[in-house]
Amino acid sequence: MNQRLQKLMEMEKQKPGDAFLNFAIAQEFVNNGDDEQAKNRFETLLKEQPAYLATYYQAGKLYERLDDTKRAIDTYQCGIIVAKNNNDLKTAGELNEALNLIVD
Repeated sequence: MNQRLQKLMEMEKQKPGDAFLNFAIAQEFVNNGDDEQAKNRFETLLKEQPAYLATYYQAGKLYERLDDTKRAIDTYQCGIIVAKNNNDLKTAGELNEALNLIVD
């Protein structure tokens, strides 16, 4: 485990359930090539904190890389709905772009 990941996990102990920290840890797992741990973190975030929009794009990209196209599509579509419900048209557009790249 690299120092950055270790530091993030220590911070998480002080702030369990913090969406940003969980997202950062998931991204660090991605950066380290540990897709399984990243997937677990993203799935937990999507389930427990569905309003944290950054998760949808990164989780979708991970599913694409894992050749789970159906799950990537579902994740992007769900994120678009959440983003629109939050009036975040920029994020909805980014998710829609990512979706269009794999659906077309």
